[in-house]
Amino acid sequence: MSYLVDTNILLRLVQKNSPMHPETQRAIFRLKQQSELLYIVPQNIIEFWAVCTRPINSNALGLSITEAVQASNNLKKIFILQVDIPAIFHEWESLIIKHQVIGKKVHDTRLVAAMVVHNITHLLTFNVDDFKRFSEIIVVDPCSVKS
Repeated sequence: MSYLVDTNILLRLVQKNSPMHPETQRAIFRLKQQSELLYIVPQNIIEFWAVCTRPINSNALGLSITEAVQASNNLKKIFILQVDIPAIFHEWESLIIKHQVIGKKVHDTRLVAAMVVHNITHLLTFNVDDFKRFSEIIVVDPCSVKS
């Protein structure tokens, strides 16, 4: 199987003081032990950067540019980076119409579009409810990953 690792997972992996950090580490370790392919896409890194460089008092990590570069580079070593290609935009347009997506959820839809185009079947995320509408993928909560 193949998994796209959602941005909230990446953030919890880096944020060692998060109560979700241990479960995040466990899920990634178990999936890698099972030889699952774990992917990220450019949008993950963009979203990660936005949150990790915002101030802590803005519900973010407050990392410096240097720290954010290091964290992003580490993520690209841990996970397989799939690149953006034009087909993702066309798939995104199709999905937002098919699923009647509006507002901020269009960003989640773009992740799903990248998954469809790159044949990534599963999404590892703490935000399971945000992706329930998409029959094109299988959504997996890290807490449900078993050894």
